Amino acid sequence: MSYRIGFDIGSTTIKAVVMNENGEILYKSYERHKAQIREMALAKIEELKDLLGDEPFYFALSGSAALGMSQEGDLPFVQEVFASAQAVRKHYPHVDAAIELGGEDAKILFFQGAIEQRMNSTCAGGTGAFIDQMASLLNLDLAQMDELSLQYQRLYPIASRCGVFAKSDVQPLINQGVDKADLCASIFQAVVDQTITSLAQGRKIEGNVLFLGGPLFFLKGLRQRFMETLKLDDAHAQCPEIAIHFVAFGSALCASERFTYEELHRKLEALKNMPVKEEESEPLFVSEEEYEAFVERHKRSDVRYGDLSAYQGKVYLGVDSGSTTTKLVLIGEDQQLLYEAYTSNQGSPLDVVLEHLRKIYEQGGDRIEMAGSCATGYGEELMRHAFHLDEGSVETMAHYEAAKYFNPDVDYILDIGGQDIKCFQIRDGRIDDIVLNEACSSGCGSFIETFAKSLGYSAPEFAQLGLKAQHPVNLGTRCTVFMNSGVKQAQKNGATIEDISAGLCRSVVKNALYKVIRAKRKEDLGTHIVVQGGTFRNDSVLRSFEQELGMPVIRPSIAHLMGAYGAALIARRHSRGTSRTLSAQELETFSHTSKGIVCNGCTNHCSLTVNIFSDGERLIAGNKCEKPVLRTKPKEELPDLYKVKNDLLNSYRGKYHHETKIGIPFVLNIYDLLPFWSEFFHQLGYEVLLSPPTSKPMYHQAQHSIPSDTACLPAKVVHGHIQWLLDQKVERIFYPCMTYNVDEKISDNHFNCPLVAYYPETIGGNMELGDVDYMHPYIVLDDLKVFEKRISAYFKEHGLVHERSRIRAAIDAGMKEYRHFHEELHKAHEEALAYARAHHHPIAVLCGRPYHGDPFISHQISQLLTQLGFVVVSEESIPLQEKKDVNVLNQWTYHARLYQAAYYAAKQPDMELVHLVSFGCGIDAITSDEVKAILKQKDRFYTQIKIDEIDNLGAVKIRLRSLKAAIEDREGGQ
Repeated sequence: MSYRIGFDIGSTTIKAVVMNENGEILYKSYERHKAQIREMALAKIEELKDLLGDEPFYFALSGSAALGMSQEGDLPFVQEVFASAQAVRKHYPHVDAAIELGGEDAKILFFQGAIEQRMNSTCAGGTGAFIDQMASLLNLDLAQMDELSLQYQRLYPIASRCGVFAKSDVQPLINQGVDKADLCASIFQAVVDQTITSLAQGRKIEGNVLFLGGPLFFLKGLRQRFMETLKLDDAHAQCPEIAIHFVAFGSALCASERFTYEELHRKLEALKNMPVKEEESEPLFVSEEEYEAFVERHKRSDVRYGDLSAYQGKVYLGVDSGSTTTKLVLIGEDQQLLYEAYTSNQGSPLDVVLEHLRKIYEQGGDRIEMAGSCATGYGEELMRHAFHLDEGSVETMAHYEAAKYFNPDVDYILDIGGQDIKCFQIRDGRIDDIVLNEACSSGCGSFIETFAKSLGYSAPEFAQLGLKAQHPVNLGTRCTVFMNSGVKQAQKNGATIEDISAGLCRSVVKNALYKVIRAKRKEDLGTHIVVQGGTFRNDSVLRSFEQELGMPVIRPSIAHLMGAYGAALIARRHSRGTSRTLSAQELETFSHTSKGIVCNGCTNHCSLTVNIFSDGERLIAGNKCEKPVLRTKPKEELPDLYKVKNDLLNSYRGKYHHETKIGIPFVLNIYDLLPFWSEFFHQLGYEVLLSPPTSKPMYHQAQHSIPSDTACLPAKVVHGHIQWLLDQKVERIFYPCMTYNVDEKISDNHFNCPLVAYYPETIGGNMELGDVDYMHPYIVLDDLKVFEKRISAYFKEHGLVHERSRIRAAIDAGMKEYRHFHEELHKAHEEALAYARAHHHPIAVLCGRPYHGDPFISHQISQLLTQLGFVVVSEESIPLQEKKDVNVLNQWTYHARLYQAAYYAAKQPDMELVHLVSFGCGIDAITSDEVKAILKQKDRFYTQIKIDEIDNLGAVKIRLRSLKAAIEDREGGQ
């Protein structure tokens, strides 16, 4: 009997299948290889020795980690998609689509017509590795996570294109006290959304669907989310018993080369013993003596300690509730450290703080008097309300306070935490510039932790290994999941764990310097640099940073506690002698419950988490405005030009009534040109049916038709607006292509960006438009005579015949309305400035594109600013000025407005600029640098906020509060 053997060696597991000549499976296995790929493959064949005997057998390899083995060991390789397709065709001929999720790979095979495949490239978002990271974050194993997901009540939006992004969304929800069942189901839903939007790339998943791969086989809750989202019943969804071995099964079917046991064993043994290909690079330390000198130097930056069990007097508490860890510090009257704690949140930061507060009271007894307390970090609000802490501080200021304690001359602070990088430039004793990482946390502590766990080590063990590396691997500066391929390649080349560890530590440093800080010269950072955060406890990271800079830096001995220590120092400085922090007796009866509700106070329908504490204290989290938490009407409603603009635009809805309707999607440049189109079509006798403001259901309704996950959110939402218009059964939809914008005489040219200009073509090619007359002509509004000629001809082609004189009159009326609309914005701008200055409010110019006025896209960040006391104006509301000189090719209308706004804001003493950019917008890499350069000429702050479909605003709040604190600090120092 001749056997067939297939090995599927993926990013995290090795699967093996042995079949007889009748196609019966005699053996199958599924094991994690922990990067010991070649050793595991050899051990697997040795395990099968007795079964195989002396008869020749067919053998083939497949999987993402098997290609290198195939090439170096001269072994037959079957591409995994081909292997899956062959197995489906032979054993499941009625399947229309197969979804396969692996450790880091995701695939969809479509079998209707010719076989078509969709496969992820270098990103592992929405795969098993992603789910593993999320389970670890929630302190659950996969079985617990699966069981909880089936009990969910509410789904929350979570990014899935990368595990790092998702952590940024999940952690604030944990800090808000969201139920774990809801979090588990939401994480699975994120995987589904990633598969539908990013992997399917606009093609519908329908008919009979086969679920394959470990995550879909083991996780019933994940399958349920797929079935509900794709509207599949049990008859049309199938997950076979060999779902986790399917690629191995397919490679066994495809195997065409024969081996004896001895031949194959010899090849695999040779692969295992293949010599290491060492990469030439500088080691972290050339000798043990050099390392000891390094350790001794950093020991000098130590804090003074006290003994809490013997201390008597007033104490001050600092709590830093971070993204992955919670830190507590208790100091005495002389700033001595009496108690410290650095603990993983383990999905419940409140329990962590409760435990340590009890320990503090137990050790301090009646001898200590709590005289002040302060919270900082992501969970600041939760901690303040739960334990009645006296105050809260934005974490940037808490870290600066601590850094000053260790070096009063500090001129640069770099803090790298679990998911956050914070950089502060200090000039003349005040924070002059703040840079935070965006939605991505590559280069942070979780970056190293993720790799450590995937390779079977704890983070401290893994970090220690890097110190011994002789040839650190050069992995560049990439995102965590992108770097997986680099690590795998290094493993294939024989790199040691030590070399990989040191290489990753160097990547952390390079990511921070060149991706977050974007340092052009190392000298720009300063000469008195203090580094802090849990990541810098890693000597390999610290050494890599000093090597990259070519100079020593200060790492305090409590680098990991600096946020909490700074909070304690603030509590001491602001103390009034007593504190309202919960006492030991009150802690005995402390309890906490949370429930999720949907707010119906406005059209946002925010998903709120209501936290209720045993003493009756309540905290409502997840709200974008103050309505859910205000008992009475706010004393003062500050001017907000984003609200003014939306009110003006919405006034065009139903403004005119005509029998014939033309649908227009309320998207992209329509946010700028709606006044023109509304009046233009009215004059021609048509009523404009405008799609409503974007909502989450609208966005999800058409997400299956989005052909690219790299498009910006403003482009993605267009699909939902078009679908809404289709559902209204309109006869015509008008959505023109516009290469050029209106010429405002403020730039070298007046282009629209490619997505704004040509997205109507994308809609035409990717959505099922049915019988609707989809009108998307190429037009220009910078030359009205050309526009008149083109639109007349186009209308005739579509049966809309009008006299040229009537069209000319409609154009004139439309342009008059367009100018009137902008005049109203300019007038509201002047009124807002007058109000701000009369009532002594700072002014924020919230800059972006016109379509950032969509509340769904901007996540109503303008309201966050007004809640912080800013009067908000926009780049559109600023009266046009003369053309400005810039250092880039100034050829985009919307960008030119940004540069005008930057020059304008830099001249005003009470005005700050906040720049909204869309995640995925390549052009914004140019605009952001130029806007920042303009502001820096006048020593003004530059605050950038990247936005995408995830609406958790925790990091945004930190950034805006940091801006406000820096302004107050600057004004206080003048």
